[in-house]
Amino acid sequence: MLSFVMDDPDFESDPDAQRRAVRTDLGTHAASESRASADIYDKVSAEMQKKGYDCECLGGGRISHQSQDKKIHVYGYSMGYGRAQHSISTEKIKARYPDYEVTWADDGY
Repeated sequence: MLSFVMDDPDFESDPDAQRRAVRTDLGTHAASESRASADIYDKVSAEMQKKGYDCECLGGGRISHQSQDKKIHVYGYSMGYGRAQHSISTEKIKARYPDYEVTWADDGY
């Protein structure tokens, strides 16, 4: 499953899941499968092109969701695309999940 974390009003993060994610100029996208960042971006790019949009990958990382504790943590980087600006992603996640503690760190892979 590929989801637009911030931009899709129907997105619901899998509880207690860790996902790889990429940030594009159109939003942050995460895959519940263990895909490489390049695979996520290829799928996002193809879907966006079908809708008439062009997008650029701005970096990657991971998203950890702990539903019981109401916590989401964004961290790490993509080997192929580098580190996304996690501060931007977390601000958008906070807007989508206002009752969650949303944090980020540059630590980890």
